[in-house]
Amino acid sequence: MAALPSSPGTAQWSSRFAFIMAAVGSSVGLGNLWRFSAEAGENGGGAFIFVYLACVVFIGIPVLMSEYIVGRAGNASSAIISVEDVAERSGVSKGWASFAWVGTIGAFLIVSFYCVVAAWVLMYIPKFLTGAFSGMDPAQIASVFDAEAIGPQGGFSGHGTVMFWFTVFVIFTAFLVSRGVNKGIEATAKILMPVFFLLLIGLSLYSLISGFGTPITTESGEATNGGAAALAFLFSPDWSALNFKTFSDALGQAFFSIGIGSAIMITYGSYLPRDVNIPQSAILVALTDTLVAIIAGLAVFPIVFSHGLDVNSGAGLFFKTLPVALSSVPGGNIVGAAFFFLAFFAAITSSISLFEPAVAYVAEKFELTRAKSALIMGVIMWIIGASCVMSIKMLTFLDEGLTGPVMLPLSGLLLVLFVGWRLKRAMYIHETLGVPSWLVNLLYFLIRFVAPISVAVILVMSVLGLPEVYAGIFGG
Repeated sequence: MAALPSSPGTAQWSSRFAFIMAAVGSSVGLGNLWRFSAEAGENGGGAFIFVYLACVVFIGIPVLMSEYIVGRAGNASSAIISVEDVAERSGVSKGWASFAWVGTIGAFLIVSFYCVVAAWVLMYIPKFLTGAFSGMDPAQIASVFDAEAIGPQGGFSGHGTVMFWFTVFVIFTAFLVSRGVNKGIEATAKILMPVFFLLLIGLSLYSLISGFGTPITTESGEATNGGAAALAFLFSPDWSALNFKTFSDALGQAFFSIGIGSAIMITYGSYLPRDVNIPQSAILVALTDTLVAIIAGLAVFPIVFSHGLDVNSGAGLFFKTLPVALSSVPGGNIVGAAFFFLAFFAAITSSISLFEPAVAYVAEKFELTRAKSALIMGVIMWIIGASCVMSIKMLTFLDEGLTGPVMLPLSGLLLVLFVGWRLKRAMYIHETLGVPSWLVNLLYFLIRFVAPISVAVILVMSVLGLPEVYAGIFGG
């Protein structure tokens, strides 16, 4: 069989390690620290994790691999242009690039509000370093977040601090992306991700050890400790908590956390050298992301149980309840600052990956330098994000009412339909050369049948649930 062309690319990852660090850095973000813990807390702990793992293995990995295949097979850096090229060479309509458009726009909207959440993280670092939370009770810490992060609706009062950190984070993200694949994205991931892993492991050990030393009494009257309660919560599933929402939330978390359905991995795939094994890389990245999420749970929940905090407090778990515990332990200011530094490292590696698809498209389509493209898209990102700073309802709408339930699963559904049913089988085989045939065939089966059906069901149910979501966002 004659070799099929693959993307020459204007840039390539310098090594397999660099690619893995960049891809893991993209996947490992605030979704692992903030959102995963919140979702697990609201959906039965271990039961949610079991469903989440199933979603990652049977849906997340095949979708991720599909994105890598399309990216490397395409002759462009931009996900949109790559899909158009691959579609044309497969003899099908370029209209299939619609999923790349949805993914690229979805990623851009996500990074716009993601920068706001990152600003909340940055806002907390100096507060811990200066001991601002010391001596505060839970209500006082919650009021600090509400006053400075949320603020009164419709006015600038209370938003000044967040707007400052948001602007700093946007500029930093745009600057790193403007430096290109090797000097910007890759260099950042190679430096920050090893530090991230060390911090995460250290904080998890600290949390578990201190948790095991903290006696507590459960709601049923059983004597235990914070560490044991956290392990039971995470690894002893409460099957009674399972419902359709659990499956929907688990799949949505998988898409959000791994970064699939957002054109990121198509773009990253376009920079892949030929000697990188795509299925192996997809499995490694997805499972590493999942492992980080679970380890993050080990860092969060021993503290939650040791201090009698509410595991069902959603996003407030990260910004309202955890600071209560962190500020009250010995050396809590340093531990708290380290925890939010960890979150910052996770946020920046994810934000540059979310920003990259839009910048790559504008640069390639209009023949601009990366610096000019990053500047233009950075200004637009700042405008959208600033509206989220001013209105928490705007942020919640983009997150829970548009990108999460609609755009990411829609893009993912069209992607697996394209790769499974429209992409030339010869391209699929070519991009998986050197992989055991049984694994190639298994993943192809999952791409063609399991992933489309699963994502379609979740997408339909998510859309049907939107009226209730919108009522919750705008009804107040």
